[in-house]
Amino acid sequence: MHTVIIGVGGVGGYFGGKIAYSGQKVTLLARGKHLEAIKKKGLVVKSIEGDFSVKPYQVTNNIDIVEKADVILVCTKSWQVREAARQIQPILKEDTVVIPLQNGADNVEKLEQELKTEHILGGLCKIYSKIESPGTILHFGFPPEIIFGNVFNKESEKLEKVKRIFDTAGIKNKIADDINVAIWRKFMFIAAVSGLGALTRATIGEMYSDMELRKILAMVVSEIYQVAKAKKVNLEETAVSATMDFIAGQPFDSTASTQRDILEGRPSELEDFNGYIVKEGKRLGVETPANKFVYYCLKPMEEKARK
Repeated sequence: MHTVIIGVGGVGGYFGGKIAYSGQKVTLLARGKHLEAIKKKGLVVKSIEGDFSVKPYQVTNNIDIVEKADVILVCTKSWQVREAARQIQPILKEDTVVIPLQNGADNVEKLEQELKTEHILGGLCKIYSKIESPGTILHFGFPPEIIFGNVFNKESEKLEKVKRIFDTAGIKNKIADDINVAIWRKFMFIAAVSGLGALTRATIGEMYSDMELRKILAMVVSEIYQVAKAKKVNLEETAVSATMDFIAGQPFDSTASTQRDILEGRPSELEDFNGYIVKEGKRLGVETPANKFVYYCLKPMEEKARK
């Protein structure tokens, strides 16, 4: 089985590294200094679950020299998903499985615009990780997990193929009964803490501890829930309170990657998070004032980062 990782940041680097470390065939599509460092010394992963280093089967920035893939994990930022889908066309086989693991609610839709639906599974991951330095991934939060599932059909063979890869690598994983619900559950959390975290420059714990900020977090989460329901996502009625409980349980000093990107002047997923909710809310007739405030306050920083 050949697994190809598109995007070797905190997510792709950690999970690609774990799969390769278990002895499986892995190709990493990386770039820049990160690429050169991995080629030179291998991929180093510093983790609360134990450090390791590994030299994958192949590390390159040239898709033309990559062998056909059995499974492709798309671990780019959400705004790069369509480009990644176009990039992987030459390495698709008839039964290749493609799973997006980045944050965002519409990544499957973006893949669908470029790929045949029979290739696509829905997916998400739960992890706190980042590139510490070129060639080195730092995992600094709770035990990581991948959740994935069918979107377009009920076929189980592809799910089991993917599960074997994750199980062999020792990656906690779960096949979701309804992957759309799982994606939106995470999205309610990540879009809320990312946008408001960037606006306040506060950690998740600091935001939740402040009663007024906690109320605003709940407003943002509630609006996302209302948009999801308007899109016919089968979220349970307790989803908002469950999300707030989940936020309460996060490490006090934790921050989201999109929040860090915004504060450090890098292009971020703002458009795919709060911006997406504002646009979908307008399309569906759902009022989203809290998300709109967060989005338009941060938009000038995002535009500056992309110049």
